[in-house]
Amino acid sequence: MCRNITTLRGLQPPATAEEVDAAARQYVRKVSGIREPSPPAQVAFEAAVRRVADATADLLGALPPRRLPPQSVPPLRRPRFARGVPGLP
Repeated sequence: MCRNITTLRGLQPPATAEEVDAAARQYVRKVSGIREPSPPAQVAFEAAVRRVADATADLLGALPPRRLPPQSVPPLRRPRFARGVPGLP
């Protein structure tokens, strides 16, 4: 369903809060069909993003380590985005 959401489990260094939030936002956009929420939808949209991000962080913290790193690099770690992101090369 969400081919654009990159695997965060097993990243080195571990996924940042910004990366978790970006994945949550992409998921909520996909399931809601809303790219940019209108003012009436903004509160519900942002609440959903926060809940999905929290659930994602809990999941990543509870899973055992991966044997192999993810096959793709998250968008925020790609060269055009990585400059200036704390904790990333």
